[in-house]
Amino acid sequence: MKTTLIALSAVLLGYVAQAEDTKVAVGQPAPAFSIKDSTGKIIDLKTLTDKGPVLVRLTCGCLGCDKELPYFQEVHAAYKAKGLISLAIFKEPDTKVESYAKEKKINMLYAVDTKGDSWKVFQTKTMPSNFLIEKGGRISAISAGCDTSGLLARGLGDKAAKLVGTEKVDIKTVVDQKAKTK
Repeated sequence: MKTTLIALSAVLLGYVAQAEDTKVAVGQPAPAFSIKDSTGKIIDLKTLTDKGPVLVRLTCGCLGCDKELPYFQEVHAAYKAKGLISLAIFKEPDTKVESYAKEKKINMLYAVDTKGDSWKVFQTKTMPSNFLIEKGGRISAISAGCDTSGLLARGLGDKAAKLVGTEKVDIKTVVDQKAKTK
């Protein structure tokens, strides 16, 4: 009986440890994930992280996300030549996202997930949520919630600069200056 309890405890402890390993958290491996882009091409997170760091942004076209978009586009523009790959996943209908992408001149990978499966995979209900993933697949930073001031994007941009081994760009200042000149 005692041997059975020890064996059962070991099995249960192994299961708990395994469950903790699958938690989406900083320092943990990113979840296995793939999605089709607007052209039907499969975007696979592991394939992307084999190439370099990836910024995954779960978002929509609401007013707050819309105001944040220029900051995240600037993060992408600032570090893409150094290897950062940015992926925006919208929870809006395809047709709405297509016109939104054209209007906003989205310059990063994007896909549509109207069912919200991406939010389940990344274990979040918050929109927007951002996941900065190192080359090789370990989660480096997570941010959730809307910040239209650009400070959140600047913080993620600073971490992205470190991951790609370059000097950081003050994302907030760049975007704010561009907005003043329009």
